[in-house]
Amino acid sequence: MPRQARLDMPGTLHHVIIRGIEKKPIVDDVKDKKEFVFRMGDLSTEEKTTIYAWTLMTNHAHILLRSGPYGLSKFMRRFLTAYAIYYNHRHKRHGHLFQNRYKSIICEEDAYFQELVRYIHLNPIRANMVPNMPKLDGYPWCGHAVIMGRRKHNWQDRGYVLRWFGKKEKEAKNNYRRYVQEGISLGGRPELVGGGLIRSFGGWSNVISMRRHGDRDLSDERILGNGDFVEQMIKEADDRVKRQLPENNQQKMIVKIIQEICDKREVNIR
Repeated sequence: MPRQARLDMPGTLHHVIIRGIEKKPIVDDVKDKKEFVFRMGDLSTEEKTTIYAWTLMTNHAHILLRSGPYGLSKFMRRFLTAYAIYYNHRHKRHGHLFQNRYKSIICEEDAYFQELVRYIHLNPIRANMVPNMPKLDGYPWCGHAVIMGRRKHNWQDRGYVLRWFGKKEKEAKNNYRRYVQEGISLGGRPELVGGGLIRSFGGWSNVISMRRHGDRDLSDERILGNGDFVEQMIKEADDRVKRQLPENNQQKMIVKIIQEICDKREVNIR
């Protein structure tokens, strides 16, 4: 089954998941972790990409971000390439470090922003890398400590996150921490990794049934949100592609010009 094109529009909220190739580690020690975080933060500033939540695990990472004016792809390409070059050079290895295609899910902000911040920041506890909330509060490889004010990364927008939980910082931090802690009992939350419309329709069986009856299919595993949001995002992406493509007359003119140049130079393009 061919993979779908990535939905990539400036100013869009994305949950990005990066995995090591064949589930292998992407960091081996503290030096690697520091380099990964530095590259992520430094390039997010250069590309005007806003990061709200993140966590670095052994063989994968999660980032909740808003894409900059050039979209998501440029930032991710620069970030992953720079880190992979560093890692391969340091560890004297060759070949791919990451899976060929990172996963990016466009997210409906009002419905899922808080849920995703919590989901991402609880990864170290769910994986037993951190035993409890007090340890998570100061854990250096997760954006939770930044929001709690225990660590500082100027490129992470903690203020925007806290405004979802209260008007005053102390109140907001307490509400945020309580909200994160309540999420521990909710488990792995597989429903937060895309395909919002599939869940809205009650699963793939219902989607397939709707297709057979001629109903429009609004499910898309690249998007986390309700039906209207998914439809809107797909439409915006389609419109953006159409704007970037020349009109039919322009296409014909371009082909004609290319053919004339090739004829003059006696180049056969068939």
